[in-house]
Amino acid sequence: MVPAEAAARAAEAVRTAGALVVTAGAGMGVDSGLPDFRGDEGFWNAYPPYRRLGLSFVDAANPEHFEGDPAFGWGFYGHRLNLYRATVPHPGFALLRGWAARFGLPLFAVTSNVDGQFQKAGFPADAVVEVHGSIHHLQCTTPCSDDVWENEEEVEVDEETMRASRVPRCPRCGGVSRPNILMFGDYAWVPHRTHAQRFAFETWRAEQRAARRRLAVLELGAGTAIPTIRLTSEGLGAQGARVVRINPREAQIASPHVSIAAGALEGLRAVDAALGA
Repeated sequence: MVPAEAAARAAEAVRTAGALVVTAGAGMGVDSGLPDFRGDEGFWNAYPPYRRLGLSFVDAANPEHFEGDPAFGWGFYGHRLNLYRATVPHPGFALLRGWAARFGLPLFAVTSNVDGQFQKAGFPADAVVEVHGSIHHLQCTTPCSDDVWENEEEVEVDEETMRASRVPRCPRCGGVSRPNILMFGDYAWVPHRTHAQRFAFETWRAEQRAARRRLAVLELGAGTAIPTIRLTSEGLGAQGARVVRINPREAQIASPHVSIAAGALEGLRAVDAALGA
C-alpha cells in the first residue's frame, strides 16, 4: 500500500505544476502484462527457448543476428512486435492524460520503451520521445540509407525455435531490414527519428520556461541497470522540476522530490485518489 503522505505530496506536485513530463522505463509496461526482462531469470521466464540456448537479453537484442542469421534476429523482435501490437495499455496511461486535461497541463512523455504504448494509449505522437527508438519503425540493416519507415510487416515466429518464417526486406536495396531500435553494441542504428523527437521536446521545454511554468515529472518503472530515464528525471529535477519517482524496488530519491515504492499503476492510482481527496 502506498503511504498516504507520499501520495499526498505527489498529488500536490501535480496540482501545483504548470506542465507535466512523464518519464517511463520498462516497469511502465508490466501492468499491461509486458515482461520487464529484469535479470537473466526474468528474461528466461518470458522467453524459455533462450534459456535452453544459454542466451541472455543482451545476447538476443544484438544487431549481429540481423547480419549473420536474420531469421533468428527477427524471431526475437517479431515475437515482441506481435506482443506489443496485441497489448492493451493499462489504465495508468489514461490517468496521466486525465490529469493533464483536468489541470490544463501541457504534457510530454519520454520513454526508453520501444513498444509504442504511449501512442496507443492516446498520447500525441509529437509529444513522445522514444530514446531507444521504436519497434513500429524499420530501417535497413546495412544501412544503405538514413530512411526510417513504418513497420507494417506481419512476422510469424516459431516459439519453439524463436525463428521467423520470413525476413522483412529493405525496399531500397532488398537487403534485410531491422527494427529502428538502438540495440546492444549497435553501430548501425539510424537515430534521426529519435533526434527529431528530442528536438521537439527541447522546443517544448523552452516554451514552458518562457511561460514560467514549473514542471512536475512523474517517473514510472525506470530502473538503474540502464539509467537513461532516471538521469533524465534527475536532470529535470536539478533544473527546478519536482520529481515523483514510482518504482517497486528502486524508488529512492532525495527530498524535495517524492519517492513511492509501488508499481506504476498502483502508484498512479494512489496519486489519483489523493488528487480527488
